[in-house]
Amino acid sequence: MKVLHVVTAFPRHDGDVITPWLGRLLLGLRGEGLDVGVLAPAYRGGGATEWRGIPVHRFRYAPARIETLTHDETVPDRVRSRPAYLMLLPAYMAGGSVASIKAGLAGPPDVVHVHWPVPHAWFGSLVRASSAATTAVVSSFYSVELRWIEHRLPWAVPFLRWSIEASDAVTAISSATAAAVGRYTGREVPVIPFSAAISEPGAALPSPAERETRDEGSFRLLFVGRLVERKGVHILIRALARVRERVAATLTVIGEGPETAALRAAAREAGVEASVHFGGRVSESTLADAYRNSDLFVLPAVVDRKGDTEGLGVVLLEALEFGLPVIASDIGGIPDIVKHRQTGLLVPPGDAAALASAILETAACPVQAREWARRGKEHARRQFALTRVVDRLLDCYETAIACRSGRVGKRASQTPGTAAEPVR
Repeated sequence: MKVLHVVTAFPRHDGDVITPWLGRLLLGLRGEGLDVGVLAPAYRGGGATEWRGIPVHRFRYAPARIETLTHDETVPDRVRSRPAYLMLLPAYMAGGSVASIKAGLAGPPDVVHVHWPVPHAWFGSLVRASSAATTAVVSSFYSVELRWIEHRLPWAVPFLRWSIEASDAVTAISSATAAAVGRYTGREVPVIPFSAAISEPGAALPSPAERETRDEGSFRLLFVGRLVERKGVHILIRALARVRERVAATLTVIGEGPETAALRAAAREAGVEASVHFGGRVSESTLADAYRNSDLFVLPAVVDRKGDTEGLGVVLLEALEFGLPVIASDIGGIPDIVKHRQTGLLVPPGDAAALASAILETAACPVQAREWARRGKEHARRQFALTRVVDRLLDCYETAIACRSGRVGKRASQTPGTAAEPVR
């Protein structure tokens, strides 16, 4: 089976850490014998045309010096921070349209898998149209495009409805996203998440006793992610100030983004500057060490000013794989991973006092926290293991092809939903 993935951003070189979960997914699909390719925009005139043996077709849409609409940050964030980038959207659509037609004419794929269907469903439809309508279209929603339309671009709702109905199969990254897509269609929308972006720990993890005695008196918090408003790191910094009134806690922040300077200022204003380490962008091995050497992972997500929040929270899967207890906001797709007081703790988004209380509870009850982490790891491996995600997608591709060939109707073509199994 030949599958072309249409994406907004893809690694520009082998060591690029952008969209690692997507790269791992494609490698998993290739491992099952699929012929996998990628259609993505260029970055500053270039970008890798092959990534770990996977061909990457880059389309141009602007002079190299300003060809930065994607990759550095999400397109909605880019446009919001620099409205002038709106002028690149018509050229982006034109360049992607030409590339899509060429892809359909030159050895058409069996499936074109559209990630972020607004606006990429248009590209998928062009691949299908130029391949004599033999190509099936699968559209996967990640929540940001839905929230952007609902809060900022209501005039684009008809395109959103069309992107859903024109697809041969539709999936969502989480239960919350599936419910949001369901507001615009009567079709079943199965949940097919992605897996952890980092491979399983290669070195032995610290034992519970080692975690308790290492740097006795210090409780190490960890955050990993892009430093943007919806991640809620500013709430975590405020919570840390409260926690440090009772516990000698420290916070490591790994990632970079437009909020970096503001977060450093927030740490100074909260009086915890010396207790917060901003690590920036790191290698996978350094990231693995950070997970191993921390006591608690926190994802304090909020709804940002454009209405966006966490579609799933893949870093939670990584933390659980490394045996870390987790605390996260009860928002977006996060509850698919964190079951309150079963696989971690959930707190109201934006509530620094509640977050501080949850951190203090975890620090005070290490045995209970380790039990939550154990259950969380088991839950993550059952529901989000790469092999399971790949199997779900393979089923989805088969049903989409059957729909395109007329063997089944669209409303009967969806793969079964993925309701969470009981947490043991």
